Amino acid sequence: MSVQTSSAEYISGYIDRARKAQAVFEKMSQEEVDRAVKIIAKTVYDNAEYLAKLAVEETGMGNVPDKTAKNIQKSKIVWYSLKGKKSRGILDTDEKTGITRVAKPMGVAAAITPCTNPIVTPMSNAMFALKCGNAIIITPHHRSVSCSTKTVELINAGLKKSGYPENLIQILDEHSREHTKNLISMADVVIATGGSGVVGAAYSSGRPALGVGAGNVQCIIDKGYDYKTAVPKIIAGRIYDYGIICSAEQAVISHEDDYEAVIKEFETGGAYVVRDSDELAAVRNAIFISGKANGDSVGQSCQSIARLAGIKIPEETKIIVVEAEGISDPFGGEKMCPVIAAYKYKTLEEAVNIAAENLEKDGKGHSVAIHSDSEEHIAYIAENLCVSRFVVNQTSANSAGGSFYNGLAPTNTLGCGSWGHNSISENLDYKHLMNVSRIARYMPENHVPSDEELWG
Repeated sequence: MSVQTSSAEYISGYIDRARKAQAVFEKMSQEEVDRAVKIIAKTVYDNAEYLAKLAVEETGMGNVPDKTAKNIQKSKIVWYSLKGKKSRGILDTDEKTGITRVAKPMGVAAAITPCTNPIVTPMSNAMFALKCGNAIIITPHHRSVSCSTKTVELINAGLKKSGYPENLIQILDEHSREHTKNLISMADVVIATGGSGVVGAAYSSGRPALGVGAGNVQCIIDKGYDYKTAVPKIIAGRIYDYGIICSAEQAVISHEDDYEAVIKEFETGGAYVVRDSDELAAVRNAIFISGKANGDSVGQSCQSIARLAGIKIPEETKIIVVEAEGISDPFGGEKMCPVIAAYKYKTLEEAVNIAAENLEKDGKGHSVAIHSDSEEHIAYIAENLCVSRFVVNQTSANSAGGSFYNGLAPTNTLGCGSWGHNSISENLDYKHLMNVSRIARYMPENHVPSDEELWG
């Protein structure tokens, strides 16, 4: 038997089990479906610290306090956003058009999940899938197999205790590119969260795919804006889980009149500022290898980055600020560690141009943070930068993916539109895993325009 046949048979077993479970689950009521979704969230909430410790131990990325907070916050906000929303049967009727919308499951979802968010991404993907009556099969990153598997096992124990069919949520117990390829080609819909390779594979699977792009959040501080309010938020976002969140701040762009005060505020907040060209080169070489992220720097503390760079920094350093040497500097790209690039601008147009150039390196289509009180300036930035989210006066790291304090859909999978080669330019939500049938009624009283109305 060939490797291809063996892998296909292995994955077929998962698909068959998922289809049997989904056939039972899709007949359940909205209340029963919502109860299952709640169990998923509450399981992660109840085991937040335990799962955070497992994730850090296995992946070697991030830190336990931030991952614990993430597990708690994401489980709460995703459940709150889904609670009470109609996702089964008749959704609504538009009296004007006469259209009635009827929700239907897609079937079996396949989810590729990353090692940077090995707990909450499987959690939210499963919540969105089950909310619409689907089953889901998860294939985690090879660096996070154990912690993601334990998460699914705990969730399934809760579902079983409540009488739900087995195999609604499955996770592969063997991992290979061949298995992933077969899984995404056999499922009914694919969710891919991770690097460009897995997202590209998802879009080549022959199935409807929902993939996301890289992040490289540019933070523009408007001239004269209260930097004492903005900088602590930017620091909090950049250091969150040692900088591995795709929506975390990556560059701070401030007006030349405010620049030194902004830098001073960073220092007050625990920053080590790198201005010397030799130190800049050392940090650059520690973070990037041939223009790509150095894996040894991903999700590591400032102290670890300093050791990689061979420089000395105070032990209490929380964030490293690097003064980027022009637009072409690699520091303008995504840095998955608590290092942020600093730029100064003369005009708002120049600030937007700096952000745009950096987004061409990485993260086009993802997110931009704006710190401003001017609706005119906010509108100008939003009209001239190609990203899907503009987070205003908030910490992007924990707001771009949805927050109790904004209207973005809570998620861990952030679409980047055609700019990031994605099918959606919004946050992945349950609605993306729902088929909708439409009942169209005959409406004889509708106005039919004359040729004069149309062409006159």
